Amino acid sequence: MDQLLGFLSHSWWLLFVFGGSIGGAVKAVGAANRRRAERRLERYRLKQQTKIEIARAKAQIHTDERTQRREIAKTVDEHDQTDARWFGYEMSLVTLLDFPMVTDMREPLTVEFHKAKRRADLLRPEDPESVVGNHEAQVEYRDAVHGYAIAFDVCEAEAKRRRRSGFTAREQERLVRAQRLLRLAMDDGATQEERQSAYVKARKDLDGLIVLPAGARAQLEHRIAGQIGA
Repeated sequence: MDQLLGFLSHSWWLLFVFGGSIGGAVKAVGAANRRRAERRLERYRLKQQTKIEIARAKAQIHTDERTQRREIAKTVDEHDQTDARWFGYEMSLVTLLDFPMVTDMREPLTVEFHKAKRRADLLRPEDPESVVGNHEAQVEYRDAVHGYAIAFDVCEAEAKRRRRSGFTAREQERLVRAQRLLRLAMDDGATQEERQSAYVKARKDLDGLIVLPAGARAQLEHRIAGQIGA
């Protein structure tokens, strides 16, 4: 260090010779340092921006999934509500006989309704979570349920409009008598023999007119006896 100081003390005049070069070098080093600092800052900004974009993307995915779950739940609920309306006829034979068209497979509107129901049932996911992210499956199921609900609306409206008008006067008498017998068959105040006899007679009156839904028939048979053959 003493030698360097001694050299500088004796060679101070060199500063005038090389001062410009030294100053330029110092400026160049400073500029390089600034560029490195700027590059580091830019890399930091890019990393932070990337993190922000990733977080936004994840938030959007979660939002989309919540929306999908909400829409799937709405579709399932519409399916359930339409089923409940249909079961109101299927499980109540007395009500069914007021509007027999809903089970009359000779009627095109009834056939369309049952076809639409079958399609919706087939497309219904066992687990709604299984179709989250599957847009095609969601749209297919939603459209099937909408079709089912509309087909039932049309069939029910026509059945209520026509009631028993599609049957002859004699057939309508059989329907009325069968309805009265079914009420007796479901009357817990009647004896088991009376209820069984009424049910058998009602089945005979309805033979060739309408087909009783299997679920309602089984429920009634179990209720009144549990041993009546099909």
